[in-house]
Amino acid sequence: MAKVAPYYAAGSLSAAFYDRVTAADPTLVGDEQVYAGLAPPEGAILELGAGTGRLTAALAARGHDVTGVDISPAMLAQGRARIEALAPGVRARAQLVRGDMTALDLKRAFDLVICPFFTLAHVPGGAAWRNTFATAARHLGPGGLAAFHLPKPDIMRLPGPADPSRPVMELALEDGRRLLLFVRERRFREGVGRLDQVIEYAVADAAGRIVRKSAERLTYWWTDPEPPAAAAGLVRDRDPIELGGVGAIQVFRKT
Repeated sequence: MAKVAPYYAAGSLSAAFYDRVTAADPTLVGDEQVYAGLAPPEGAILELGAGTGRLTAALAARGHDVTGVDISPAMLAQGRARIEALAPGVRARAQLVRGDMTALDLKRAFDLVICPFFTLAHVPGGAAWRNTFATAARHLGPGGLAAFHLPKPDIMRLPGPADPSRPVMELALEDGRRLLLFVRERRFREGVGRLDQVIEYAVADAAGRIVRKSAERLTYWWTDPEPPAAAAGLVRDRDPIELGGVGAIQVFRKT
């Protein structure tokens, strides 16, 4: 059996092709506009789980001062290259730092804290969720908003593909190559709200031969966000904002 590596680790294909996959993911369409609409004009935004800087750069281009935080060096390396390629005026409004969102203290306040693309679901429900909500509250002034994009539990409970040998996504690459994504395993544990998946990334050459592949474990966790939010002094600001049919952006306000 192939060795299963952690998602977004150094050398992983999930990190190497993150931008390609997210750009082709229809369930993310519109998230940038949602987050921009939650911040005041030219407001300061803290992004927890910035990854390769997709939103950090986009929100900075809209005039916001954006600090993106991520724990993965492989993702941050790509993000910093993205920031360096921005126009000087935009680049001055964007920065990426390495940090753990469950134990972060930048000693400053922001107008908006965002935790996009299921980032919170990457850590176990319980202490890690409580600590992340506390991080958001720590970086907000009274009335500031925190937005967490979370998967829908009903979607997490869905079974894997009937035929694991068929790719769930196929993308064209340079030189006639293709990127194929397979869901090799998928299991939801109801009692603990945990979804485990093994996603295999494979690169095929122009002749269809697999020249590189990587099987990687992706785990999502679910719990009710209201209790950890309340413990951090955050109250629900509005109804969840539906996004892409598989998740919703939960918005809380600091009291």
